[in-house]
Amino acid sequence: QVRLAESGGGLVQPGGSLRLSCVVGGSVFHINSAAWYRQTPGLQRESVARIAAIGSTSYADSVKGRFTISRDDADNTVFLQMNNLKPGDTAVYYCYADVVTPEGLRVDAWGQGTPVTVSS
Repeated sequence: QVRLAESGGGLVQPGGSLRLSCVVGGSVFHINSAAWYRQTPGLQRESVARIAAIGSTSYADSVKGRFTISRDDADNTVFLQMNNLKPGDTAVYYCYADVVTPEGLRVDAWGQGTPVTVSS
């Protein structure tokens, strides 16, 4: 079983910063790609940032230049550094990981989400 645990969300003023963390635990041999998504009530979940196994990254246009995704494979952790936050960034942020188990199975795993509120 693969478990993702996000942390780091909270309330921040416009222009502020937050750093989200996602620890990938359980039956993990290797993490292929990983990503952060976000969702606001009534809207579809949208991709915010992705990082491939080799470390290449991609971002939604709305967060380019402000957000940075990174990974620490030694600790099976994925990060999202969010700077210059705007009220439009308010959402529940979800971590996703494409995981290979020791048995060679591939698992699509999701976290429970961490809320981010940007407000003065």
